[in-house]
Amino acid sequence: MKLLTIETSSTLCGAAILEDEQLIDKIEIENGLTHSQNLMPIIKDLLERNNLKITNFDGFVCDIGPGSFTGIRIGVATVKAFIDSLENVTYTGVSSLEALAYNTNKEGLICSVIDCKNDNCYFALYELKNNTYKELISPTSASILEMKEKLKSYSNITFVGDGSTNNLNKIDTTNLGIAGFRKISNNTTIDLLPMYLKKPQAERQLEEKEGINNGN
Repeated sequence: MKLLTIETSSTLCGAAILEDEQLIDKIEIENGLTHSQNLMPIIKDLLERNNLKITNFDGFVCDIGPGSFTGIRIGVATVKAFIDSLENVTYTGVSSLEALAYNTNKEGLICSVIDCKNDNCYFALYELKNNTYKELISPTSASILEMKEKLKSYSNITFVGDGSTNNLNKIDTTNLGIAGFRKISNNTTIDLLPMYLKKPQAERQLEEKEGINNGN
């Protein structure tokens, strides 16, 4: 199965071509949140240097977050546009946190953490056993203290993501594609709906302002 994988949930903007779980080629750039300018040129360059067209793909994989609200919308909208123009293609969304868990192949517990600033984070807990990643705690928005409280009954955890202190801190489009391929193969696909675990900052600020104006 030939898959096109798209990553736009973080400062990384990238696309990868996979044949099942085997990487064929990929382009990744980290140039801030400029995905609206960079994504389509990346895809165009990737396809051209591999002599492929969008019609050559059997499926699509897209990071649905959590992460940058704008970035997630750009990736999801792009994949949906491809799907709408084609027939008989499959697709799936993959959580950023699940993709991060694939950064390590060490069996045991894996906690994916994305820094949300101000001592807050997105996190999820997985268990890797027999080459299968099982979700133990679903993607959650929490303070660092809340996360520690929820993890205190677990031990020997490998941490990944930009909220961790090791070098397994970035989403990789290859791992995103592998996670997506397994979802498609196991009929556990996820719809292309952005995973917003908390409201955008502008919306939260507006609600706070309205609350103050209403005397709450």
